[in-house]
Amino acid sequence: MAGRDISEFYLDGYDRILSEVGATGRRLTRDELESRRALGERAAKAGHGLRALVRQHLAMTRAACPDLPRASFDRVLSALDQVVDALAEGHERAQLLALRHEEAARREFIDDLLYGRSDPGTLAERAQRFGLLLSHTHAVAVAAGPEAYDDAHPVTQSVERALFGRFGNRRILYVTKDGRLVCIAPADQDEVLLNFAKQAHAVTDGGRVAIGRPQPGTGGVAHSYEEALNTLDLAQRMNLDDPVLRAADLLVFPVLTRDRQAMADLVRSVLAPLQQARGGAQPLLETLTAYFDSGCVAAEAARRLSLSVRAFTYRLERIRHLTGANPADPVHRYTLQTAVIGARLLDWPAKTL
Repeated sequence: MAGRDISEFYLDGYDRILSEVGATGRRLTRDELESRRALGERAAKAGHGLRALVRQHLAMTRAACPDLPRASFDRVLSALDQVVDALAEGHERAQLLALRHEEAARREFIDDLLYGRSDPGTLAERAQRFGLLLSHTHAVAVAAGPEAYDDAHPVTQSVERALFGRFGNRRILYVTKDGRLVCIAPADQDEVLLNFAKQAHAVTDGGRVAIGRPQPGTGGVAHSYEEALNTLDLAQRMNLDDPVLRAADLLVFPVLTRDRQAMADLVRSVLAPLQQARGGAQPLLETLTAYFDSGCVAAEAARRLSLSVRAFTYRLERIRHLTGANPADPVHRYTLQTAVIGARLLDWPAKTL
């Protein structure tokens, strides 16, 4: 194409087609149509719009047949229609391929970003293309609902419209990953993550949102994302009711489970005797959970379990008898409550420790 005018290149062979079609009335051959599709693809890849291509072909059509009889002119218009259709098909094909390549590159970048893969320097360069400056501190919010969401899901698009409609381009990255909604924002824009959490909770029919702690550097996003996922998992196991949970507010739980074996030993030594009760340990474990969650107020705990106060206090007495620990005693209470938290974190007694 070097040394030739751009418009001349994309019109290559079109004047010959017009001349033959005007004289014979034939339709374009398969090779001629394919050549137009190829030129349409090349034009798209070179950044030329379809409208400009059509204008060029219209101009040549007018110049090639100013005095043609009506019948010949109709044939030329038919050829023009076929040529424009082929050009458009090739142009659209190239654009679709470019979009697929862009989406593949975006997905690869998201995987590398969220899982801390790739060289930090390369990752930082790629991030700028998607609006992130990884030299800054970022936080990640993750929303999980009753179903899996992809980019085309109405829930995903609804949150996107609300988020970008309010905040525009603030170096926010909004994606879906493993069926969840993920929002990445600079740490000094906490209002973005809170708004994302509000919108996601509303449109996912009460789905839960977790926000990881702000973390610096190229690996910060991956760290914050992992914290948000762990917080969602913790919320499910602990039956936490809050729709929006911050990893920073729940750091005590990772601390408690850092030595898993020690926690398992505590649960076994303190709570294993509850398995001797009629119905097993689970009803009495739920009794302790309600008691501690209600601030150790027996009447409130009984209401939560739909029990009479008398029946509830009987259960507390049964727990004291089996474990030797009195839930009402401040010294015993801490041990029991820690063991109950450990049981919920370790999914005991459903799982054997």
